[in-house]
Amino acid sequence: MTSTNEGTPQKIRVSLGSAIVLELLNGKLDAAPTTAYLMTYKEGKCTANCAFCPQAHESSSRADMLSRVSWPTFPTEKVLKGISKAVVNGAIRRVCIQALNYPEVFVNLTAIIEAIKQNANVPISVSCQPLNAKNVQLLAEAGAERIGIPLDAATKEIFENVKGEAVRGPYNWERQWKILDEATKIFGKDMVSTHLIVGLGETEKEMISTIQKCVDMGVLPALFAFTSIAGTRLEGMNQPAIEKYRRIQVARYLIVHGISRYENMVFSQIGEIINFGIEKIMLDQIIETGKPFLTSGCPNCNRPYYNEKPSGPIYNYPRSLNRKEIAKLTKDLTLSIETY
Repeated sequence: MTSTNEGTPQKIRVSLGSAIVLELLNGKLDAAPTTAYLMTYKEGKCTANCAFCPQAHESSSRADMLSRVSWPTFPTEKVLKGISKAVVNGAIRRVCIQALNYPEVFVNLTAIIEAIKQNANVPISVSCQPLNAKNVQLLAEAGAERIGIPLDAATKEIFENVKGEAVRGPYNWERQWKILDEATKIFGKDMVSTHLIVGLGETEKEMISTIQKCVDMGVLPALFAFTSIAGTRLEGMNQPAIEKYRRIQVARYLIVHGISRYENMVFSQIGEIINFGIEKIMLDQIIETGKPFLTSGCPNCNRPYYNEKPSGPIYNYPRSLNRKEIAKLTKDLTLSIETY
């Protein structure tokens, strides 16, 4: 019998790929998620109003969408059974709960975390907007292993325009950094992550500077490519150039792994990276592993096709790259950068 607590929501959303892995739906997957992605369920949409998000309360997007992924609704008990089975057979190695903003969300989140812990031995990440340290503490006490608090934007100006006052949103740039810092004191350094969306109008220099700031404070930055969704404020905006995204992926990898720093990198007058601050032979060796181009985030998070169609272009690879893919990436990067 599935174990749940009083207060556990009766329904929960599950990403389409996760639903197939959890045997809630039938279907074939080009790349199976290794993390089960869940999303809190509520009637209606989020109380926030992020310009890129289909869950924004002023968007006319489908209510079951987040980025380009659909999230059908299932009974929570059925989902818990699916997670338990998938963890035992090794198909799922982490659960990540995405949270909308609404008054009862942290009551729901703590109950969901506790119910998962009672039914499966699996690490849990929560991606949410806690707004204060008390809510961060509640998630830690409930049993979450990691927390993600999205910045999304690389600069204060862009943040205000897509998440803050300019779109009648509840978020504040300075407060967001403060909560990230407070979360590292509760969960520990390197156990807190943030999302950064490439393609909202920032330069590569601005994005890489923000990545360095995150890493220096013990926050793991995970990269996303902006994805235009019908019904959102930014539905007419294009995805970032793939070459720009590749350069930022490499810079992020070097910074996260302590191989180079923002201060050692060289940028053009328009903020494009032209030198990563390491010798060419080392850079080539790192690129040839393909690792900088994999989905970034919590351990065992591969987030298949969150930003792209399977037909490509692939921004974040959900599995190891083949030789042909690495050769193309190497060529693209060689044409766009200088090296020592």
